[in-house]
Amino acid sequence: MENQASSALESIVLGGGCFWCTDAVFTRVRGVVSVEAGYANGHVDHPSYEQVCTGQTGHVEGVKLVFDPQVIDLHALLEIFFGTHDPTTLNRQGHDVGTQYRSGIYFSSAQQEQVAQQLLRMCEQEQTFGAPVVTELQPLRCWWPAEEMHQNYFARNPYQGYCAHVIAPKVRKFLDTFARYAKPG
Repeated sequence: MENQASSALESIVLGGGCFWCTDAVFTRVRGVVSVEAGYANGHVDHPSYEQVCTGQTGHVEGVKLVFDPQVIDLHALLEIFFGTHDPTTLNRQGHDVGTQYRSGIYFSSAQQEQVAQQLLRMCEQEQTFGAPVVTELQPLRCWWPAEEMHQNYFARNPYQGYCAHVIAPKVRKFLDTFARYAKPG
């Protein structure tokens, strides 16, 4: 029975600026089974955080979400994604600037690509954000988990300055805007 449940799980990688922020939001989403911070779609194998921060490896800081589509579908996950970062700023989120902070959806199936394309088109048609969406949509070519210190960073360092002033407001925004998707407690 356990194998049947795990075979129904899906995964997708999202880049929404600093992976600490994205991780902090999605660990609170009902139906998300695991969140792993890491580096996607660059050209260096096994990059370090320091290498990615130079902007020279081509990687995006992202999170790999494993989720149960019986509990939360991809469309809802992407609504949360777009609602908790700015998809209109190229290669930046707030004070975090560089190609590693770009907005991106890195899919692993044609169905995921189709859902993301539909949502991106809808955002553009409705001018949801008042500016063009610059979120890139690409197949996931490679994924490298980030160092252990970056995993679940906000939960382990809630009073650190960046966490208190940048991440905590994003978490509050998620809880205020998307309470229906929040895990209990």
